[in-house]
Amino acid sequence: MQILNNLKWRYATKKFDADKKISDKQLSCLKEAVRLSVSSYGLQLYKVLIVSDPEIKKQLQPLCWQQSQIADCSHLFIFCSYKNYNDNDVDDYIKLVTTEQGLEYVTLEGYGAFIKGKVSEKTAMEQTAWLERQPYLAVSNLIMACAEQQIDTCPMEGFTTEDINRFFHLNSKNLNAVVMVAVGYRSKDDIAQYRKKVRKTEADLFEIVGG
Repeated sequence: MQILNNLKWRYATKKFDADKKISDKQLSCLKEAVRLSVSSYGLQLYKVLIVSDPEIKKQLQPLCWQQSQIADCSHLFIFCSYKNYNDNDVDDYIKLVTTEQGLEYVTLEGYGAFIKGKVSEKTAMEQTAWLERQPYLAVSNLIMACAEQQIDTCPMEGFTTEDINRFFHLNSKNLNAVVMVAVGYRSKDDIAQYRKKVRKTEADLFEIVGG
């Protein structure tokens, strides 16, 4: 399967070639891969900032442990979860579904109430944890889409969330930066690309239950 070859090819790129950029067509494809990602109940309770401006990336680098990937990558995807859940988020989703699928709102009103009920069962701490997990589902899609096009990536949590939130004024937008993905092309000088990929064995990782 080609997907396995893609996964074997990719690695967490430590040094990007700052002179190589992804094309607008490639960027559109990556955005669509993120948009089509799965999410809990289909709500997509997150937003993705995409930074390509060299000056902004340089300003972000000190907030991200001075990691070179921030400044040298072609595009930096910053995945932000919603800080707080609101029942209106479900209402907006149900309206979107009914509009796109040509349905009457009443046909999905019960499903909307079901979602609201399940989310309300969570404590405030559980809701926060749930919201922060949502972007990671889309991160996986982005990495896979990049690997298919031989575009390099480096998922990153090495930054101070509060600093990034302040930089982009995210708190006022009900957003919280949770993970970044640097996207671009590996530098020939990145020694990480020559290392053997190391993963647990199939026997260590999987346990077949009831079979």
